[in-house]
Amino acid sequence: MTVRRHDEECAEMLAIITARGITDQRVISAMRAVPRHAFVPEAFVGRAYDDTALPIGDGQTISQPYTVAFMTQALGVKEGDKVLEIGTGSGYQAAVLATMGVRVFSIERNHGLLTRARKVLDQQRLRVATRVGDGTVGWNEHAPYNGIIVTAAAPDIPEPLLKQLADGGHLVIPVGEMEMQSIVICTRRGDDYLKREEHGFKFVPLIGKIGWSGKTN
Repeated sequence: MTVRRHDEECAEMLAIITARGITDQRVISAMRAVPRHAFVPEAFVGRAYDDTALPIGDGQTISQPYTVAFMTQALGVKEGDKVLEIGTGSGYQAAVLATMGVRVFSIERNHGLLTRARKVLDQQRLRVATRVGDGTVGWNEHAPYNGIIVTAAAPDIPEPLLKQLADGGHLVIPVGEMEMQSIVICTRRGDDYLKREEHGFKFVPLIGKIGWSGKTN
């Protein structure tokens, strides 16, 4: 597939997400710059710019472009800010943030996925700090974060993530049942957390000590 065709498909993707309400030009510019096709398995390169989630192996997905754009816009971060990402996955979300000039710290529980994502991020010459671990407990060593983005659905908001959020920062996380979730945008104001929700999203489950595997029935 030619570079020109990728450029055309990317332009179509951006037209779709802007029509759906994405207005942050920094997000749009970053998604134009990041080659999404580099982050999907070879079998799905032809669908890389479709506005849909795609499988990346091990039961995980790369989120649909609109969802990536929506969550990135909701973070409201600026160049130089520090962001914690829970769920590196394909590496695409981290790539978009890094392209915006954000300092990204990303945790992935699946070693194989992280190895593949790390390879692509390095090929794209993007600086992203990564580690294998349980994202539900965060990465306290580098806290506080101006933003925290969670790319898998939790039954509840993990308390450690709230504590690692800087005052004035935003935590963007899907919360709900297995079948359907809402994206919760949580803003810290001192010891208070202001929340708003956007409904109608679907993510893979967040696994970890305070995720689905740690939730009792």
